[in-house]
Amino acid sequence: MLKQRIITASILAPLVLCGVFLLPVMGFAIFFALVTLIGAWEWALLSGLKKSLHRLAFCFFVLVAIGISSWFYETGHGYFVLLPAVVVWLMAIFWICRYPTSGLWEKSLVRTLCGVLLLSAAWLSMVELKALESGNAWLLLILLIVWAADIGAYFSGKRWGRVKLAPHVSPGKTREGMYGGLVAVGLTVLAFSWWNELTLSSVVYLMLLSLVVGLVSVMGDLFESLLKRHAGVKDSGTILPGHGGVLDRIDSILAAAPLYYLGLTFLPIV
Repeated sequence: MLKQRIITASILAPLVLCGVFLLPVMGFAIFFALVTLIGAWEWALLSGLKKSLHRLAFCFFVLVAIGISSWFYETGHGYFVLLPAVVVWLMAIFWICRYPTSGLWEKSLVRTLCGVLLLSAAWLSMVELKALESGNAWLLLILLIVWAADIGAYFSGKRWGRVKLAPHVSPGKTREGMYGGLVAVGLTVLAFSWWNELTLSSVVYLMLLSLVVGLVSVMGDLFESLLKRHAGVKDSGTILPGHGGVLDRIDSILAAAPLYYLGLTFLPIV
């Protein structure tokens, strides 16, 4: 399994980085829209939509939502999509903390509507990041934050993990692992700030923002785990050998991207 994960990651990572650095804004928008639609196909199953026709309909609605988000982006009102997405993620954190207590998320319609909003908001956030001055650098940083949180949590959890983070949702995750992931995020931001010669005030703000974003990215992973547990599946899909589905790879981005972009708008150098 580990060998399979490494092989897939060695192919996937260069493709993602090429999409970030080599494509223009429009090309990146199309590239990430395709990734989002694959994730939508998988989210549909977690929403309780098992028939192929229903899953296709869900993907169509996500595509329409992406189109509407694009219109908001063109008119400079993207926050109409991003702020509701942040609110939904706050609700998701509440659901995670209360699980296995029943909640609104158990309704198929709620999971479906959440999926449409969260997927389109993540697409909008990533495209808006790409369109920023030095957009490639800011896109790279959010990828590094998510990867650092994940990798740091994995190795810290293996070495020091004792206290379960959310035992009913994902028994393998520990608080020590999460702390290790946040330390990795902090080191990543320090390296990024040094490389880009940021001012001290910018470094402090970016550090605080990134730590919050790193924590939220963990919640994104946990929320998908909650949905998978409810649906009775181990992975969201099988398209990525050793990694499961596309949604298994972008769940943290779905949670982190809207908050990260909104937070960056207050950073003086952006």
